Amino acid sequence: MSQTLNATTLLAVPMAPLVGALLAGILGTQFGGNWIGRRLTHTLTILGVLIAFILSASTLKSVAIDGARFNETLYTWMTVGDLKMEVGFMVDGLTAMMMCVVTFVSLMVHIYTIGYMDEDEGYNRFFAYISLFTFSMLMLVMSNNMLQLFFGWEAVGLVSYLLIGFWYNKPTAIFANMKAFLVNRVGDFGFILGIGLIAAYTGTLNYTEAFAQAADLSALTLPGTSWMLITVICICLFIGAMGKSAQFPLHVWLPDSMEGPTPISALIHAATMVTAGIFMVARMSPLFELSETALNFIMIIGAITALFMGFLGIIQNDIKRVVAYSTLSQLGYMTVALGASAYSVAVFHLMTHAFFKALLFLGAGSVIMGMHHNQDIRYMGAVRKYMPITWITSLLGSLALIGTPLFSGFYSKDSIIEAVHESNLAAAGFANFAVLAGVFVTAFYSFRMYFLVFHGKERYDQNPDAHHGDHHDDHESHSPHESPWVVTVPLILLAIPSVVIGFMTIQPMLFGEFFKDAIFIDAEKHAGMKTLADAFHGPVAMALHAVSTAPFWLALAGVVVAWYMYLINPAVPAAIGRALRPLVVLLENKYYMDWINENILARGARALGNGLWKVGDRTLIDGWLVNGSWKLVGMVSNWTRKLQTGYLYHYALVMILGIFLLMTYFVWLNK
Repeated sequence: MSQTLNATTLLAVPMAPLVGALLAGILGTQFGGNWIGRRLTHTLTILGVLIAFILSASTLKSVAIDGARFNETLYTWMTVGDLKMEVGFMVDGLTAMMMCVVTFVSLMVHIYTIGYMDEDEGYNRFFAYISLFTFSMLMLVMSNNMLQLFFGWEAVGLVSYLLIGFWYNKPTAIFANMKAFLVNRVGDFGFILGIGLIAAYTGTLNYTEAFAQAADLSALTLPGTSWMLITVICICLFIGAMGKSAQFPLHVWLPDSMEGPTPISALIHAATMVTAGIFMVARMSPLFELSETALNFIMIIGAITALFMGFLGIIQNDIKRVVAYSTLSQLGYMTVALGASAYSVAVFHLMTHAFFKALLFLGAGSVIMGMHHNQDIRYMGAVRKYMPITWITSLLGSLALIGTPLFSGFYSKDSIIEAVHESNLAAAGFANFAVLAGVFVTAFYSFRMYFLVFHGKERYDQNPDAHHGDHHDDHESHSPHESPWVVTVPLILLAIPSVVIGFMTIQPMLFGEFFKDAIFIDAEKHAGMKTLADAFHGPVAMALHAVSTAPFWLALAGVVVAWYMYLINPAVPAAIGRALRPLVVLLENKYYMDWINENILARGARALGNGLWKVGDRTLIDGWLVNGSWKLVGMVSNWTRKLQTGYLYHYALVMILGIFLLMTYFVWLNK
C-alpha cells in the first residue's frame, strides 16, 4: 500500500496545461507570428488538460484507496527573517477531489470550445486563456501554503478578467471584466489582511504549521481592541471568499460576466473560480472552527445569497443569466453549509454542482448555437424536437439542480438543509428558512427556463432580431438545429456524473474517512455532522425517505407552478407582474445594488479621491510644501541679497550696530 505520492507526477498536473497555454498563446497568436494553426492549437491545449486529468484521476485513486498523502515544499523562493516563502503541494482527499473536478470540467470545456468558438477570430487566444486558467486553479487547490494560495487566487482573477473581456471590442464586455476585477479587489484586500495576520502571529505561511498554532491564536485579541484575533482573521479570510465566490454584497460581478463566451461561464462560474472561496474556507476549517462569530456571519451571508439571488433568477429572460443567478444561489447554499460547520457537505455540493451546472451552462450555449445566437427564452419554445441531445441533457441537469431524489444534487442539497436544521448557531433559524424557501424558488426558475425553451409553442420567429435584415422568411433557415458532436459529447459526459456521482460518493465523502485529515470539526460544539451520520442508512434509503420531507414537496410545487404558469396558462405571470409591479421593478433593478455601487460608493470614492487630490495633493503638498517652501526660500534670499551691497561703510556700520546690540544685551543681563 503506497503512502506517498511522486512529486514529479504532481508537478506535471499543473505544468501540462501551462505548457499548452504557452504554446498556444505564443506560437498560435500574432504575438508569436501565428506559427501554428487552429487544429494544432486545440490539440496541444486539450492534450495538456487531458494529461492533467489522467494524472489527477490516478492521484485520486491513490488517495482514496491506498491512503496516499503528500505535503512537501518543492522550491523555496525566498526567506525573510524566519518567514519562508515557498512553492509546495499538499495532496489529501480535498485536494485530489478538486484536482479531478477542475481538470474534468476543463477538459469538457476545451472540447466544447472547438464547436462553440469555431467562427471566432480569437480561437487560438481563447484556448490559451482557458488552459492558463486551468493551470492557475490547479496551483490554487494544490498549494500547501498561503503564498501559493494567494498566487493562484490572483492568477484566476487575472485570467477571468481576460476571458470575460475576451471580445474586447464590445463595450459591455469591457465594462463587465473591469467590474469583476474591481469587485474582486475589494474581497482580496480582506483576504490578504487575513493572510498577513496569520503570518504576523504565527511566523509561517505553511498550512500545517499555522494550523498547529490555531489554539494559541484563539487566546489572543487584536491589539488596541477587545476583538478576538481568530475572529478577525476568519472574517478577513471570508471577505476574500465573498468576492471570489460572489456572495452578497460582492456578488454583482458574476451576472455581468455572462458577457464573455459561454464556455468560460461553465469553466469559471460553475466549477472552478467561484468555488475557490468555498474550497479556501474548507481548507481553513481548523481556524474557522474556533470562532462562532465568524461562522454566524458566514451563515447569514450565505442565506441571504441563497434566497435573494434565487428571486432574481425568476425574472431573467437571458438564458445564460438565469443559470448565472442559479450559480449565485447555489454558492449561497455552499456558504451556509460552511457556516454550519458542515465543511464536507459544502465541498460535496461544490463537486456535484460543478458537474450539473457546467452541464446547464454548456447546454445553454448549445441552445444559443442552435437558435442562431438568440439568448432570449421568450423567443424560443419547442426546441426539444429539434435538439434532442441538448434537451435530454439539460433536463437531467435541471433535475439535478432542483434536488430530485437519486440525482447528484439531491444528496448534497438535502444534506445542506439537514446540516443547517441541526446547527445550534444563532443564525441557523434564518438560514433554515432561506434554504427551504430556496428549494421552491430554484425549482420554479429552473423549470420556467426549461419549459419556455424546450416545450410549448415555437416563438423564435417572433424575435425582433431574428432576421437581422434578411427579407427571406424561409422557416428552415431560422429553425433550431442540433449542435455538432464536439458540443454534444461534453454534454453527455457531464450528464453522467450529474446523475450518479452523488449516489456513488455520499457515504465516503460525508460519513467516511475521505476528508479525515483535510477538514477539522469540533464535534462537541458542532454536532450536526454526527447527527447526519447517525441518521444516514445509505443513498437508497435517503432517496426513499425524501418523499416524506418538505424539500421534495417544495421542489415538486415549484415545477408544477412553473408548468401551469408557462405552459397551461401563460396569462398568469403577466397578471402577477402587473399586480406586483413595484416588486418586479425591484427585482429588475437587482435590488438597486448596481445603482448603490455606481452612485453612492463609486461617487463617494471619486469625491474622496478628488478631495485628496485638490486639498491634499494640490493645495497642501504642491501648494504649501513644495511651492510654499521655494517661495519662502526666495523671499528670504531676496531680503538677504539686499543686505549684500558691496560697500565697505555699510558692512562697518552693520558691525558697529551689532557690537552695540551685543553690549546692550550683556549689560541688560548683568543688571
